[in-house]
Amino acid sequence: MIREAKVEDWKDISELLEQLGYPETEAFMQEKIEKLVLHPDEELLVFEEDHKVVACISMHYIPQLGLTGDTAIISYLVVSNAIRSKGIGRMLEEYCTDLARKRNCDRIQVHCHSRRTDAHRFYARQGFTEAPKYFSKMLNESE
Repeated sequence: MIREAKVEDWKDISELLEQLGYPETEAFMQEKIEKLVLHPDEELLVFEEDHKVVACISMHYIPQLGLTGDTAIISYLVVSNAIRSKGIGRMLEEYCTDLARKRNCDRIQVHCHSRRTDAHRFYARQGFTEAPKYFSKMLNESE
């Protein structure tokens, strides 16, 4: 059920991201997936049910200069609105936790917008704790 994403999954992944509030990703989704699946420090995984992608997770590995272990960062985790609360997000997160341990990571981080309160409860159940600060700088004023 969990497998590596393929470029051919672009439409399903784009639809999932739209549910998270990222509309109009179709124009660049194939290019993004191609880049991510080839990157050695990236995991882009999907959960497939009845030959349809119904969830995905993207995780990056970041070597840490001043720490023994490295850091894994979940950049996207989305489960289709139609099948949430069935344990699929938990399976994907736990699968990635195992992958991160195998890559010498001693922590996983995730940025989750303040409006996603259901996701906050999910991450807390998975053992995540809230970090005190997160700063962001937009490099393109139109975003």
